[in-house]
Amino acid sequence: MSDSPNETLRQAALAYHEFPRPGKLEIRATKPLANGRDLARAYSPGVAEACLEIKADPANAARYTSRGNLVAVVSNGTAVLGLGNIGALASKPVMEGKAVLFKKFANIDCFDIEVDESDPVKLAEIVCALEPTFGAINLEDIKAPDCFIVEKLCRERMNIPVFHDDQHGTAIVVGAAATNALFVAGKSFEEVKIVSTGGGAAGIACLNMLVKLGVKRENIWLCDVHGLVYEGREVDMNPQKSAFAQATDKRTLDDVIEGADLFLGLSGPNVLKPEMVARMTRRPIIFALANPNPEIMPDVARAVAPDAIIATGRSDFPNQVNNVLCFPFIFRGALDVGATTINDEMEIACVEGIAAMARATTSAEAAAVYKGEQLTFGAEYLIPKPFDPRLSSVVSSAVAKAAMETGVAMRPLDDLKAYRAKLDANVYKSSMLMRPVFEAAATASRSLVFAEGEDERVLRAAQAILEETTEKPILIGRPDVIAQRCERLGLVIRPDQDFQIVNPENDPRYRDYWESYHDIMARRGVSPDIARAVMRTNTTAIGAVMVHRKEADSMICGTFGEFRWHLNYISQVLASDGLKPVGALSMMILEDGPLFIADTHVNIYPSPEQLAETAIAAARHVRRFGLVPNVAFCSQSQFGNQGEGSGNRLRQAIQVLDSAPRDFCYEGEMNVDTALDADLRERLLPSNRMKGAANVLVFGHADAASGVRNILKMKGGGLEVGPILMGMGNHAHIVTPSITARGLLNMAAIAGTPVAAYG
Repeated sequence: MSDSPNETLRQAALAYHEFPRPGKLEIRATKPLANGRDLARAYSPGVAEACLEIKADPANAARYTSRGNLVAVVSNGTAVLGLGNIGALASKPVMEGKAVLFKKFANIDCFDIEVDESDPVKLAEIVCALEPTFGAINLEDIKAPDCFIVEKLCRERMNIPVFHDDQHGTAIVVGAAATNALFVAGKSFEEVKIVSTGGGAAGIACLNMLVKLGVKRENIWLCDVHGLVYEGREVDMNPQKSAFAQATDKRTLDDVIEGADLFLGLSGPNVLKPEMVARMTRRPIIFALANPNPEIMPDVARAVAPDAIIATGRSDFPNQVNNVLCFPFIFRGALDVGATTINDEMEIACVEGIAAMARATTSAEAAAVYKGEQLTFGAEYLIPKPFDPRLSSVVSSAVAKAAMETGVAMRPLDDLKAYRAKLDANVYKSSMLMRPVFEAAATASRSLVFAEGEDERVLRAAQAILEETTEKPILIGRPDVIAQRCERLGLVIRPDQDFQIVNPENDPRYRDYWESYHDIMARRGVSPDIARAVMRTNTTAIGAVMVHRKEADSMICGTFGEFRWHLNYISQVLASDGLKPVGALSMMILEDGPLFIADTHVNIYPSPEQLAETAIAAARHVRRFGLVPNVAFCSQSQFGNQGEGSGNRLRQAIQVLDSAPRDFCYEGEMNVDTALDADLRERLLPSNRMKGAANVLVFGHADAASGVRNILKMKGGGLEVGPILMGMGNHAHIVTPSITARGLLNMAAIAGTPVAAYG
């Protein structure tokens, strides 16, 4: 067997599709079906009630069934990728893949439907008959001109969106890329000359989109395999091509390429020759989108036009024109407002949303996925990356707004801002839970010092803080390094313009800082020389001193290094202000809601008094998220059945809490499953004081708390917010090296909340 890269990729792709189970999709129930009562509601007799409601008002189908979030991907397999007419069955892996992308990027459920029907009229009739099942139809990989016929008939007969992605999805992404390419080149749609190769569905749709964006039809020169499309040509013509026919005696691509501003290729490999590129205008725009081999390779084009702006359909070159930037989000917006169609205004809103996102700062999430790539707007970055999570809220909300404004929305939204927040919550798991914290933080403008100010995640978080909050970031680090990294990362923020810098190597406050540190530590073995050295090298200590001196309201550290090392310096400095760490609390956001874990880092083997303090502090912090604390003390022991291990200390902690009135519910000691299963707890101890599942688990050993936290994060799909350092008056927090830029933004919101805001 060959070990070539192509053969290796082939085997990897086949294994991906076959194991651990064939295919890429499965169906899961969204409601419980665990007993007879569930069965009676899910099926007979209870299901009849939903049926009758829909019969009375068809709009109720979106309320009582999945139809409002269900799309059909329909193909007859006549034009699959670059494989051609391979038939309906062979197209199934592609259609399954399309369904996966719908789910991944827009949380839209999808069925792939492969139809063995080559007659476009009959195919349209089949699709139309599916309308009761689906909220929208995505036509896929149907050859031209049949695809035009199928889409036209379906749009005329159906009252739900019908969208041929090969046409309109490609056109929308090309429109967005062209918008930004012309911006970079300093040109406008109204003035450019466009030469295009490819008279298929995608090529025609792209030209129609460019006309909608302002290109003059007389400035478009369309070529196909037979040469230029001109008035009077009879070979391989259809109405869609004829719309771009030119009155000319020119006949070939070579004849019309002179002075072209933009070449749009949706044809085949090596169609555009280097000598043709040389005859285009200054700063030519070349969209060579044929897959897998473009009309001209980027390096070949740049050899004759070094200033060319180039896009391809490939992922191994900059500016990949990929339909996934469009179709999940245009369907998301259309479905959410119950649109009856996808019109021109919705498509143009999609174009504008995608283009605008590329001009904004790249998200930290996209930067993490595409690490090492330059994601700064310009000739090498015209359109955003598919894994940029902001696409959902930006593009879908723009589409929904356009649908409402043009009167095709059957379920218009009352609050577009709330809708965007909901979309963000679907992408950022922490969004909804963090909302009360961000709102509380917005009531005060606090300054936050980041000890590791040169870290990329900190820089991205600092930009997000300035964009999304009222807080003022202060970064500890070398100004030249921070400035260089901001520029390299495409961030618009700059040191001493947008945020304050503390330079450990050379700062006018250096003497003040080391003297303050020495005053605190003089009787703990720290000499002036040691104090000077610490204030030159230890950014955590510098941050703590700034908080102590009230030059910052709070500090965040820990993006590298060990938690307790950072804790040592923070405790040393801020103890002089009467602050003492009580414990570390992590909020783990799981599929069924949040679960708080304590103490994960501070007290390795906590005493009963420390455990009680941890529970009190955890309950206070849980309320910051708008939740009612339900605290369970967790151990191997269960309600006194073991005298060894942590059970005895936990029982004593309960006694400490019982000694005074408390404003939260707590119970223990118990196993974790007992804490989370109210029915099990009721059987074991009917007199227990807790109702429902616990949402705070307090452990008697840091190893247990940390282990549960990491298992939930790595194997349970949990997203961590924290650790939150309790007991420090919200003046200091220590994160862990695995934290993301989004995690730092969340911690900044927590640190940005005045203590009075949460008790």
